[in-house]
Amino acid sequence: MKINAFRAVRPTAELAEKVASVPYDTINREEAAELAKDNPLSFLRIIRAEIELADEVDIHSDEVYKHSAANLQKFLAEGTLVTEDEPSFYIYRQVMNGHSQSGIVCCCHIDDYENNIIRKHEHVLTAKVADRTHLIKELNANTGPIFLTYRDSADIDALVESEEVKEPLFDFVSEDDVKHTVWKVADCELLYRHLGDVPLAYVADGHHRAASAVSVGQERRAANSDHNGDEEYNWFVSVLFPATQLKVLPYNRCVSDLNGMSTEAFLDVVKSRFNFDMQNAPEPSERGAVSMYIAGEWHSFRWGGKTDMLDADVLQDQLLAPILGIEDPKTDKRISFIGGIRGTDELERLVDAGDFQVAFSMYPVAIEQVMGVSDDGQVMPPKSTWFEPKLRSGLFVHSLAD
Repeated sequence: MKINAFRAVRPTAELAEKVASVPYDTINREEAAELAKDNPLSFLRIIRAEIELADEVDIHSDEVYKHSAANLQKFLAEGTLVTEDEPSFYIYRQVMNGHSQSGIVCCCHIDDYENNIIRKHEHVLTAKVADRTHLIKELNANTGPIFLTYRDSADIDALVESEEVKEPLFDFVSEDDVKHTVWKVADCELLYRHLGDVPLAYVADGHHRAASAVSVGQERRAANSDHNGDEEYNWFVSVLFPATQLKVLPYNRCVSDLNGMSTEAFLDVVKSRFNFDMQNAPEPSERGAVSMYIAGEWHSFRWGGKTDMLDADVLQDQLLAPILGIEDPKTDKRISFIGGIRGTDELERLVDAGDFQVAFSMYPVAIEQVMGVSDDGQVMPPKSTWFEPKLRSGLFVHSLAD
């Protein structure tokens, strides 16, 4: 891998807790406005600047992106954000409900993304890439780190652990009870050496942000007759985590109707196709099983026979498409995807409220499956993985100015 230290644009230590925000794509406009309502320093004012504009303003209008850029300049002018004097690496540890993961904050190269050294497991949506591409160009900066993983290295683990006993740069607990601790690495030489030995990395979360950063880099390469590959636009900020430390939650599904069937008729069809020999529970206990909530009750079932397919693929091929008529889950408005962090209580709430007729609680995908799909050059089904905890935005901004 090509990796690089960078001069981070970051909050001052005393303001880090106020600046750091959830990623732009985990909340809607109303939720973003509510989170930032009493916090003028929230980074949401940069990555979701529409919250400061009238509701009728299109979130993809030039006005929004220009307002984002103005807010970034305001944060810099007022000293909320500062620019490091020298390039550095950072260690970023997150602790959530007793689970701990420690990653290395650095810049990765767009060549590695294009040459499949950084591997992907999902398709990206053109509109989402266009949105973040526009923002990067307007800010001249990458604002959201890409969540990458790699197969564990004992040497890197030892280096990270040796940094974590030192005095942290940031140390705070966010409103969702996740503890965020950051250390600035004084001596980068050993990390350069060992990260350079990592043969492959995998995008765990942030496919659209990564594709957007690469798009900007490609455009600037084409426009620069003196391009040499070292310019800042060739790099994008990332956090690299060892695979065994990651926690993957399920991505559940809700469907708004039963494709013209009554509840009884739908259940009869499903029970004729799957094995209902399990104890009913809101969460499946193993791979190859699904829990289904309908008409106030949970039903647990498993697939017949063995399959190497991902559970989401099997559910799509054997139930969602043939029974419920959902041929393309990426575009069908009858299906919604609910992140596992919201729990199965959310599935019950949505169905009981009448917003949906049936919900499916999935078993989490293993990180080994994610990497295996990427290694095979394949993609996961839409909305297959939900990684927690999420990386906070605003702690590490990468300026594209040389």
